[in-house]
Amino acid sequence: MTTTDLPASLIPTLPGQYYTDPTVFSLEQARVFEDMWFCAVRAQDLPTPGSFKKVQVGRESVLVVRSRDGQLRSFLNVCRHRGAQICTEDSGQTRRAFQCPYHAWTYDLEGKLIAAPNLTKMPDIDRVEYGLVPVHLREWLGYVWLCLAADPPSFEEDVVGAVVERLGGQDAIERYEIDSLSVGRRITYDVQANWKLIIENFMECYHCATIHPELTEVLPEFADGYAAQFFVGHGAEFGGEVQGFTVDGSEGFDKLPGVAEDQDRRYYAITVKPTVFINLVPDHVIVHRMFPVSADRTIVECDWLYSHEVVESGKDVSRSVELFHRVNEQDFAACERTQPAMSSRAYANGGVLVPSEHHIGAFHDWLKQRLAT
Repeated sequence: MTTTDLPASLIPTLPGQYYTDPTVFSLEQARVFEDMWFCAVRAQDLPTPGSFKKVQVGRESVLVVRSRDGQLRSFLNVCRHRGAQICTEDSGQTRRAFQCPYHAWTYDLEGKLIAAPNLTKMPDIDRVEYGLVPVHLREWLGYVWLCLAADPPSFEEDVVGAVVERLGGQDAIERYEIDSLSVGRRITYDVQANWKLIIENFMECYHCATIHPELTEVLPEFADGYAAQFFVGHGAEFGGEVQGFTVDGSEGFDKLPGVAEDQDRRYYAITVKPTVFINLVPDHVIVHRMFPVSADRTIVECDWLYSHEVVESGKDVSRSVELFHRVNEQDFAACERTQPAMSSRAYANGGVLVPSEHHIGAFHDWLKQRLAT
């Protein structure tokens, strides 16, 4: 059966090779992860001058550091001398400078070359020109967003615009004051599946009644199988007897101060391409950041964000964490069950999307256009 033979209620998916072919993944690294704004680090993870984190963005290792003036900066994690990685640790604290462990070329926190063996005998070397290569950086919602492109796309259109399109206005997300929230819990998942399977799973709720019993107890409309995140401004309403967004529906914490009455007792889900999910509920925010490793492996870092008072007081956040942790485990297990079949001859031409999943077709069209440019 060809795609033109499909019944009107079905549309085709991507062919299986899009989820398994290293060549496709290499194109995605170049034309998606390295060309778009990539959400890399929670700014609070770099609290003081000299705090740094190493992040993989596409094929590049990127160093994010808080400089002596308090500003966040980012650089390719590559020594300008012979190309050794400056930092091999994933994160840490340095006092004043980064020193290459190979030949001791040394760079300050602003990326300038400040020392090297026999550097005084090379007076023609421009210490700024031979400094670390900078990477474009923006801060929004308390996160550091990086772009490796020489001429980055509009942050306002691609990142802020995705949120505005989903919620119907920028003020709707600003009420949650996400940049001022604190990480109450962070869980890292190593998912043996292609990043697109995770995106597609998040975009639809056709599976919710099948694998998310706890979630559909809290959000009964999810049992109907449509994706609330597809509708502009719509938030899925808590069940009548549900007191909070917790694993047992029990009471959570006080509503975040800026959250409006029409946002209370509602859950909003937002996809920011290529690799970010934002989940809003009245008393906390959940942010997923994906780091694609290979065609069949994706690291997902999930932050549960609460008011500073909740985190500093040591209040027990386990019931709200447990709800979405179970959702994550259920979703990722489903993606891992799907990944092996992507190389099956049964999926060589892809599968189909039912009506409540048709919006995933727009994601597929977007991806194919990115890879074709």
